Amino acid sequence: MVVLIVAIYACIELRGFYPKGSAIREAFKTWHYLLGLTAFALVWLRLLARLAGRVPPIVPSPPQWQLRVAHVVEFTIYVFVIVMPVLGWLSVSAEGKTISLFGLELPRLIGENKGIAKQLEDVHGLIGNIGYALIGVHALAALIHHYVQRDNTLRRMLPSRPGG
Repeated sequence: MVVLIVAIYACIELRGFYPKGSAIREAFKTWHYLLGLTAFALVWLRLLARLAGRVPPIVPSPPQWQLRVAHVVEFTIYVFVIVMPVLGWLSVSAEGKTISLFGLELPRLIGENKGIAKQLEDVHGLIGNIGYALIGVHALAALIHHYVQRDNTLRRMLPSRPGG
């Protein structure tokens, strides 16, 4: 998911280097949509896996306040990854456009309304900017746990390897 989220942000930031209407700018926007909707689909699979599986404990166990903060941040990240694609899809729908996801044309969620489209785009952008801070805090906390507290928090986030 982290690679996907980095790619989503990269696409929308890189498009700014190209003139409006250019093919490469439009390609970055298209990839931003595709990757965002892919993250939306995958977050549901991740939540199912999380609910079905057991989360390994943090060793050594951190103070309760840190666990509470971690749960709030984790919940906020899940909400972020669900809400952002929906806001983007609503915004594109309100612009009167459709999104093609791997050859499948997705339905418009709402009717065309340029005023609402602008408001949705503004909210999407604001939450996206807040996302930078959220991601930064999450990454910093993981590094503090790994290098300062010397617990297994960061290793728990990485894909597990057979025999390791």
